Amino acid sequence: MSTKFQEIAEITCQEEISADIFSMWIKTENIAKNAVPGQFVSLYSSDGSSILPRPISICEVSDDRCSLRLVYRVAGKGTREFSFLKNKDAIKVLGPLGNGYTLKDSSAMLIAGGIGVPPIVELAKQLHKKGVKDIKAVVGYRSELFLKEELEKYCSVYVATEDGSSGVKGNVMDAIREHGLSADTIYACGPKPMLKAVSDFAEQTGTEAQISLEGRMACGIGACLACVCKSKETDEHSNVKNKRICADGPVFDSREVEL
Repeated sequence: MSTKFQEIAEITCQEEISADIFSMWIKTENIAKNAVPGQFVSLYSSDGSSILPRPISICEVSDDRCSLRLVYRVAGKGTREFSFLKNKDAIKVLGPLGNGYTLKDSSAMLIAGGIGVPPIVELAKQLHKKGVKDIKAVVGYRSELFLKEELEKYCSVYVATEDGSSGVKGNVMDAIREHGLSADTIYACGPKPMLKAVSDFAEQTGTEAQISLEGRMACGIGACLACVCKSKETDEHSNVKNKRICADGPVFDSREVEL
């Protein structure tokens, strides 16, 4: 796990890119330099009554590695507060947190749904920089698309929407079947039912899959055990069959955890 830094970051750009989905660029001293695809940061509210930070996945790292792009959905009081922040405002940030994806040289299929889409943008960028030639992204939305153009810079993009307004009508697995997609390595991020379907698909096809789990977090650093998931092996920290999503993950080999 990389070293964590706590900083007061400056917001350099924020915009609403879809209904209640916001894109925020923040300038950092050390967090961006040390971040890898699949990690996240904790953002702190300025409201003294809100002690716990909000975990936000890293969407992109700037080319000079001095800034981070965070794309998040407004889901409560904390994220609503963040959505009102403007250029030059300051925000307290801790990161980078968690363990990210392990990038392989083999053909890649990136599978994401909803707010699981942002983390695969930096992943696609880094796989492209690594020289991986065959990169596919399969992304699922309710209806309105976001970050599709960013992904298209680095890979082929296949879309599924619940209402059929774009791409295949249905979910990401419907799109995979419709287009007959496969790859040597799967990287996935999204809601638990999607990850369960991806894990089953990986097992059936004998494909390595790295999945990023979502979970309600408290401390974000592995101390409180608020975000555990079931694992197939006994965890050294808790001595039971649990893994801490924030510290042991959020990215796991699909064979490590039970969904």
